[in-house]
Amino acid sequence: MTTVVIGSGINGMVAAAELARSGVSTVLVERNARIGGFVAAEAERTLPGFLHDTYSSWHPLFVSSAAYGELGPELAKRGLEYSNSDDAVTASTSNVQGERRTTIAYRDPARTASGFSQQQDQDAYLRMLDTFGPRAPFIFGALGAELGSKRVLGGLAWKALRALKPSGIESLARDSLSSARSFIRRNFAGWEVDALWTPWGLHSGLGPDHATGGMMIPVFAAAMHQFGLPVVTGGAGKFLTAFEQLLRDSGVEIRIGEEAEQIVVEGGKVMGVRTSSGLIPADTVLASVAPEALYGRLLAASPQVTKQRTDAPAYRPGRAAMQLHFALDRPLQWEDPALRATPLVHVSDGSGSTGIACAQAEAGLLPSEPTIVVGQQSVIDPSRAPEGQATLWLQLQEVPFAPIGDAGGEIDVTGGWDSGDLKQRYVDRVLDRLETFAPGLRESILASDIIAPTDLQRANPNAIAGDPYAGSAELDQNLLWRPYPGAAGHQTPVNGVWHIGAATHPGPGLGAGSGHIVAQRIITGKTR
Repeated sequence: MTTVVIGSGINGMVAAAELARSGVSTVLVERNARIGGFVAAEAERTLPGFLHDTYSSWHPLFVSSAAYGELGPELAKRGLEYSNSDDAVTASTSNVQGERRTTIAYRDPARTASGFSQQQDQDAYLRMLDTFGPRAPFIFGALGAELGSKRVLGGLAWKALRALKPSGIESLARDSLSSARSFIRRNFAGWEVDALWTPWGLHSGLGPDHATGGMMIPVFAAAMHQFGLPVVTGGAGKFLTAFEQLLRDSGVEIRIGEEAEQIVVEGGKVMGVRTSSGLIPADTVLASVAPEALYGRLLAASPQVTKQRTDAPAYRPGRAAMQLHFALDRPLQWEDPALRATPLVHVSDGSGSTGIACAQAEAGLLPSEPTIVVGQQSVIDPSRAPEGQATLWLQLQEVPFAPIGDAGGEIDVTGGWDSGDLKQRYVDRVLDRLETFAPGLRESILASDIIAPTDLQRANPNAIAGDPYAGSAELDQNLLWRPYPGAAGHQTPVNGVWHIGAATHPGPGLGAGSGHIVAQRIITGKTR
């Protein structure tokens, strides 16, 4: 029979490719006119000659993933190449009580630590990375395992206990349940590690005060020291071209512009997928969709998932986000010259400003001083812009989907993102904040493009309420409980139907964890 994969984001593409390469007849169904989900690069987003990654851009999670180990060589044969930095990787800059603070992470951990003002923090940073080493197989093992399986979870716990001993397990559990703010305060005296790595929690849907954020500090640090911040040479469009060719070469039937409307079930077993174009007979379905879309729409007629359908509306979105693109007539002129060669910079002082901005956004307010994620892809990939010019990729991850006010008391939010001048006025605030650190920014802008939270949701229905991470990643909706108890684990109560995507374990990001996990379970026959 046939396997149908619904949704062609990173998890859907990986699952379809791995299944087809193992000999499974596979159909990939995508409602949009292109594959890729939040991997996209529409032509001429601003001006001809400027190549912008519309949504996601940085691929350390993908190049370090099991999926890349499986598919990377084949993608490379089809033209996928990466550009990376061997020097500066990421940085944070801010003004704190009149003091300009900037800290930079390099591929070399020792060089990174040498920039910290206190010797005890230099030592503590390297010690943190050393401690992370023995823990890494179990942390990444948990992120790459089917935690819904007691057998798998028990085996992972037993191996961790043998390797780390009870005291090591207790320490790991403490760090894993800590917030980023708590972890930093417990381990470091100065401000640099907080400023450098706490804002990275936003990229996994977490804020400084969310549980599990503490463990993400060494995860992000170790990943970027080892893998850097690779971007696709020539833009994300090259990634999609290579992936589409791999899918077709592997025998995947790709159906774009086709909406999956119902998963047809008879006697508790999947029989096919009804789409806007007709019925596709199938004995297996992988659905990369939001929980309510799966249980409330695609399986609306299936009594086997009554509980999951009842609980789905309580699944919460996280904060919304915005994506801003600019074509510049010259690279960003940071006051600190070291930042001009750094691919990604956060305008944040760490837990302080980012924590306040998160709290404001979660209260429904436009943050007065948002964290700005500043992507300078053309620093490591000159093909992104004409010679002497540059692209600028800004991401804002502390945004309310339906703002009720402005924490700065300046912007009228009446009518929301799709009415009036709200988008432009908030972008003006962001540019004013960034220009403090990079004078001349405004006069260097040749063209711009604004993607508001409502635009994100229209582009991808998995971005519930403008949340690009497909649901809050707080602990009660994460790990063993993603998306929620009773629906955790990728295998649904309907025989042959699997749930994948960012709303399932191991959550959001380009690591394609759920797509790979489920594909390998089907391929190896470990479906129980």
